[in-house]
Amino acid sequence: MNFATRVLHGTSCFDPATGASSVPIYQASTFHQTDLDQPGKFDYARSGNPTREALEHAIAGLEGGERGFAFASGMAAISSVFMLFSAGDHVVVAEDVYGGTFRFLTKVLSRMGITVTFVDASQTEAVRAAIQPTTKGIYLETPSNPTLKVTDLSAVCQIGKENGLLVIVDNTFLTPYYQRPLELGADIVIHSATKFIGGHSDVVAGLAVTRDTALGEQLYFIQNGMGAILGVQDCWLVMRGLKTLKARLDVSTRTAEKIAHWLQAHPAVTRVYYTGLADHPGHEIQEAQASGHGAVLSFDVGSRERAKALFDRVKLPIVAVSLGAVETILSYPAAMSHAAMPAEERAQRGITDGLIRLSAGLEDVDDLILDLQQALDSLPSLEAAAPSEKAFSRA
Repeated sequence: MNFATRVLHGTSCFDPATGASSVPIYQASTFHQTDLDQPGKFDYARSGNPTREALEHAIAGLEGGERGFAFASGMAAISSVFMLFSAGDHVVVAEDVYGGTFRFLTKVLSRMGITVTFVDASQTEAVRAAIQPTTKGIYLETPSNPTLKVTDLSAVCQIGKENGLLVIVDNTFLTPYYQRPLELGADIVIHSATKFIGGHSDVVAGLAVTRDTALGEQLYFIQNGMGAILGVQDCWLVMRGLKTLKARLDVSTRTAEKIAHWLQAHPAVTRVYYTGLADHPGHEIQEAQASGHGAVLSFDVGSRERAKALFDRVKLPIVAVSLGAVETILSYPAAMSHAAMPAEERAQRGITDGLIRLSAGLEDVDDLILDLQQALDSLPSLEAAAPSEKAFSRA
């Protein structure tokens, strides 16, 4: 079956016990055992719940993996996956990861004796050069957040295979609709299901999928032991969002592409980051390893003052900490998604004070462009703009 059919007729299509068209919310913390010698499939909800299981089966099927896991947030999924490593291990990490991931790696994982080396993962040989005798894994985001660098997944996964390393990919931006890293050789895929999979700005959730059963058993042991599971009502919301994933991304991606081309021609914009642009450095790799370019782009207006002026002027997009929703969202990475990253680290990664991230929603694209135009046309000149001392909102 093609994706549009699988996403609707997978394991979350209906309840096998009753035939209900929506899997019920099993609001239960524990389950009666009729025979102590032959316990039932479910015993305690931290260890398993029918509603959560339906979501976990659905995402595993869509990603082409053996085991799926639903976590309380994207960061719960990421941190749980990193618990697969032990003290003394080393991990190679794409340098421009989500700010929360950077914070976890540098402030939490470091206290456990697990070290990381950040590299520009769009340069395949840089990944290979960073491998040490103690290296046990490679962690990637592609396209990256927020500068949308593209990693050649097949090439890096081959490096991982040659060195016996776990390759972990955050697939939040593209979802299994556009990109399936497990099919390219990755071992684990992670999602912040808060974003495109949930899709409605009404749930916080994380998902992970393992390529094989043995690795899945290891991750299940961690999930059950740490207890960072997704609640059943949130599982139901994610499943509902999943059913419209393709339809939403089709519209949002077309909108993002049109906006990216329009921004590229606007004199107030100094740079546009979107893999769908032919001059993007990773355009050809993206075309080869994914079936779409997604609904997220970033653009630079040159300074923090000009960025704030734009945020003050726009009327349609919401200014918020997130992406992947039905409404268009503008974010300011320096003070939102990457606020936890020191300023010097942001600068090295191209996350400037003028950088704005846009996640296209389902509004009419011409209305969005008209709104962006009136905001951009009102910006102070680059020469007149000066850094503002006033603090900006922070997540």
